[in-house]
Amino acid sequence: MSYEAIRLDIDSSSHVATITLNRPDKLNSFTRAMHQELGAALDQVETSGTRALVLTGAGRGFCAGQDLGDLDFTPGAMTDLGAVIDEYFNPLIRRLQALAFPVIAAVNGTAAGAGANLALACDLVLAARSASFIQAFVKIGLVPDSGGTWFLPQRVGMARALGLAITGDKLSADKAESWGLIWQVLEDAEVAPAAARLATQLAQQPTRAIAAIKQAMRAGTTQTLAQQLDLERDLQRELGASHDYAEGVQAFIEKRAPRFEGR
Repeated sequence: MSYEAIRLDIDSSSHVATITLNRPDKLNSFTRAMHQELGAALDQVETSGTRALVLTGAGRGFCAGQDLGDLDFTPGAMTDLGAVIDEYFNPLIRRLQALAFPVIAAVNGTAAGAGANLALACDLVLAARSASFIQAFVKIGLVPDSGGTWFLPQRVGMARALGLAITGDKLSADKAESWGLIWQVLEDAEVAPAAARLATQLAQQPTRAIAAIKQAMRAGTTQTLAQQLDLERDLQRELGASHDYAEGVQAFIEKRAPRFEGR
């Protein structure tokens, strides 16, 4: 399938896929067509044997959120924002969170509105030092969506989450890292190669275990300790019967590097 609003690259040798949001003249803001292309690309990624995914943006920005030009502001016929969220943004966030392999956001510039929360929906966020994160919703009378009201309090605490959401102030990449909002800040020119190296490294790891780690960590935000202990037990039982567990133990005994297959 050919794409216009995104670029898709799948490296079969490293099992790494890269999706680049490709509307640089609009800071890679979302339209319905872009959502549809991104969904199709994720379908392709999931059936390609990919074991790690990098999500980034073309040009000087990562993603500016919703393209307001794709909405109708005609009095009496304004676009139902809830319908747009329900049809496009929420399924995308749920899908990214549920992918059975690691997802890395390489934030190369502004990540604003839903674009900021798109990055936070990935498992690890690498950001250029010049990048920034903006919960811009309040500037036009809206509430953070695409998981913003869930991601922010968990990562930076309620006081900082409310501050970011209520003021809509720009948060620098350095401060985002120091607050624990993202994983790592790098010099601008190093973000793309560092994301590629990390994805290649993670693609060689036991990705089935990584998927279980993601599941357990996220479940822990809403479950009791007793429920979490039971989940850990169940996941460990399942992983204990996997090829990768047997390979990891054998490699340890033989003092060699393991050859994980994600099964």
